[in-house]
Amino acid sequence: MLNAPAMKLLILAAGYATRLYPLTLDQPKPLLPVAGKPMIDHVIEKFNDSPEIDEIHVVTNHKFAGHFERWAGEASSRYQGRRIRIFDDRTTSDTDKLGAIGDIHFVMKETALDDDLIVVAGDNLFSGHLNAYVKDARKKGILIGVYDVGDLEAIKKYNNITMDKDGRVTHFEEKPKEPRSTVTAIALYHYPRAALPLIRQYITEGNNPDQPGRLVQWLYTRQPVFTWLVRGQWLDIGSRETYDEANKVFANLEKS
Repeated sequence: MLNAPAMKLLILAAGYATRLYPLTLDQPKPLLPVAGKPMIDHVIEKFNDSPEIDEIHVVTNHKFAGHFERWAGEASSRYQGRRIRIFDDRTTSDTDKLGAIGDIHFVMKETALDDDLIVVAGDNLFSGHLNAYVKDARKKGILIGVYDVGDLEAIKKYNNITMDKDGRVTHFEEKPKEPRSTVTAIALYHYPRAALPLIRQYITEGNNPDQPGRLVQWLYTRQPVFTWLVRGQWLDIGSRETYDEANKVFANLEKS
């Protein structure tokens, strides 16, 4: 791993998950147990066989920073000795949160980041490994994970994208009324070092710092943005129903 090019894994974990109250009143969503271990561990494990990643960054809010510090204290030994760094964005509620893109920018400033960056949401779970995604990211530059929900009606609550024959994004729309496909971009992004100034530009220009897909929507007209199809199951844990489903899915995966 020491000889691999530097790449940071940034996990977004600064939300307050009010839709999961009371479970998340005093516990951050990514630390809720799924099939016997914290949700965030399931996320990180999907990158376990990616020597390109030399550090794990977790950005959270002031309310839950201590929770993640305690988790990190015992978790680093499980991840091939990678350093885990916790970043407190100093926000305290939904009213003063920085937003997902704002948190990416916050960590970039705090670390003076000058490496390739993979960003993943701490509440997005995958049944398959993501090591192939990391390798493809090295070749393709800006690379976003996409998932085919298979339903033109269901896609209306997500974003919707179309791609050309090379997998390059040709259209991106948040919550489309008339979707062009059943493919959505999910919270899995690779931003190579050369693209980091564009993230700074996006924030400096005063664009919406919240949903991370908005950055992709802004980027694809300025730079080539490529897609990587996530296979298997993808679960975005946003409600008690999806949380309960994740427990069932991952309990079965642990048995198999």
